[in-house]
Amino acid sequence: MKRLNTKIGSVNLDALKLSKRTRKMLMEDIAFIGCVRDLLEHDKIAEQSVYRHHGTIDCLSHSMYVAYTSYRIGRKLGTFMELDTRMMARGGLLHDFYLYDWHVKGDRKGLHGFTHPKTALRNAKKYFRLSEKEEDVVLKHMWPLIPYFPKYKESYIVMVTDKYCTLMESIRKN
Repeated sequence: MKRLNTKIGSVNLDALKLSKRTRKMLMEDIAFIGCVRDLLEHDKIAEQSVYRHHGTIDCLSHSMYVAYTSYRIGRKLGTFMELDTRMMARGGLLHDFYLYDWHVKGDRKGLHGFTHPKTALRNAKKYFRLSEKEEDVVLKHMWPLIPYFPKYKESYIVMVTDKYCTLMESIRKN
């Protein structure tokens, strides 16, 4: 059986520890990879795979699911809504870039659901150059749990997509 080559340029999807189905799907969408290539090449993005997120899903897999689903929705709606699909993919990938295991209390203050958007934004700004829209996605993806309503239609779509992906991950438990 022929092994699927899971390297796109310098991005090795095997190293990101994504499911076979996710890797295959991403291999077929070079345009999406082009939007997030620089993020995927960074070690800190790959580090997200060590943190459990929902059930047995790790943070990186969840973020990829949100990023890719948002991107696909943006492509479908973008022709008449003038959406920035690149920003949606990037913001979706960075929305939970908090880099800790939220199941372990540790030394952070406050409840994870209320505080992680600011932590994710701080981390994202530390390692990457972000647009105003990308910052809005990361900071406001937890509305209505946090009091910041998304400013852009792209942010709103990623926020709703995150809730959908979380529900699907919770229902499937895998």
